[in-house]
Formats: sequence, structure tokens, C-alpha cells
Amino acid sequence: MGGQIIDSEGFRANVGIILCNAEGKLFWARRIGQDAWQFPQGGIQTEESPEEALYRELEEETGLLPEHVELLGCTRRWLRYRLPRHLVRRRSRPLCIGQKQRWFLLRLVADETLVRLDKSGHPEFDHWCWIDYWTPVREVVSFKRGVYRQALAELEPLLFPRRRSRPTGEGGR
Repeated sequence: MGGQIIDSEGFRANVGIILCNAEGKLFWARRIGQDAWQFPQGGIQTEESPEEALYRELEEETGLLPEHVELLGCTRRWLRYRLPRHLVRRRSRPLCIGQKQRWFLLRLVADETLVRLDKSGHPEFDHWCWIDYWTPVREVVSFKRGVYRQALAELEPLLFPRRRSRPTGEGGR
């Protein structure tokens, strides 16, 4: 497998993973050594489809396998965010200025005790919990909030078909 895919505009192809449980709560993970929480996500490698990247990243970051989840849907188009200027690695080629992501909504169909944050040799997270659907929009780092809001709004009807959207991020853990 090859390296990262960065398009001509400088956006790295990436998948975002929204994992829910039977109660509609979402998997929320804390980055190692930081007070920063987010959904699992990761880059799409050369010659890898977004769905293949989804399952690879799911296993690497949560220890879960395809048979542990049900794929409910994904965003219709790429959602983009720009990195803050201080996070752009100016010496990298090709230059990456942000991420373009396809977001996938999955339901956990196995026991949550199968979640293992240390499955890969380089874990990204050290803690996880279940949270209310719109909480991530308030709690994720500010430059990702727009993409989180778009992904959650688009995928919400797949999980809650009769509920009206709350894109302001109301609700708590």
C-alpha cells in the first residue's frame, strides 16, 4: 500500500467514523496525552477505497472488526476543513492544508468490551465514552466543528428517522 492521498488543492483524503450504540449514543475518544476528544478518523492510502480505509482505521483505532459493526450510511460528498496556520507543515511535499473527509455512520452490534484502543502499535486514544448525538459539535477542536456539524446533520436521519435536527450542538453527555 502506498502513501497519503493529497489532492491538487492540498486536502488530504480521510475517513471519519461515527460509531453509535443501540441507544443512539456516540463513541467519543480522547487523544493520547491531550485533553482533546474526537471521533476516530484517518487517512485513505493510495489504492484504497474510502470503505477499505474505514475498516482499517476502525480496527487500528478501536480494535473493532467489520463483523462487530453495521454500516448505516455515509456522507454523499467530501466534507472539508482547513488546518489552522500553525498546524500546516510548510516543509512537507505535497503541502497539506486540511482534510477532505467521507464520514461513515456505524452501529456497534457486538459487545462494547471488544473495544481496544491499544490494538495498533501506535494508539491514538487513551480513553473513550458514549455521548449524546450533538455533543461533539461543542466539544471537538474548533476548526473541525463545521465538518462535524455537517456530517452529523446529514447522517442523523439514518439513526433517528423521526427526529428534527439540532445542528447547534444542544444536549449533553
